[in-house]
Amino acid sequence: MKIRTDYTCPLEIVHDIIKGKWKTIIIFQMRSGAVTLSQLEKSIAGISQKMLLEQLKELRHFGLVAKENAPGYPLHVDYYLTKRGRQILKAIEIMQDVGIDYMVEHHLTEILDQKGICYPR
Repeated sequence: MKIRTDYTCPLEIVHDIIKGKWKTIIIFQMRSGAVTLSQLEKSIAGISQKMLLEQLKELRHFGLVAKENAPGYPLHVDYYLTKRGRQILKAIEIMQDVGIDYMVEHHLTEILDQKGICYPR
């Protein structure tokens, strides 16, 4: 995670925080509330546990995600969006809508159907 020290606008900071393949997907998967590591692994195709843990660590570092360890055995850890994480989620939901519109316009609705994503017909 490389963080610059000089920025020309706030959008550069946000870009640095969420850049990469997985962070926006992880945040989007947390939209309904707290999730466990295994729930995230199952819901995100193609991500390894190592990569997921690394991305969660970075999201925690920037204050978008927090984690809570439940006492007892077996170990149970929940990850959830912070206030800042819920703010960025609003933008990610708009990005999701733009992606859906694009896929519909370009007749890529098979993927949306497979994933059970609703779209205008």
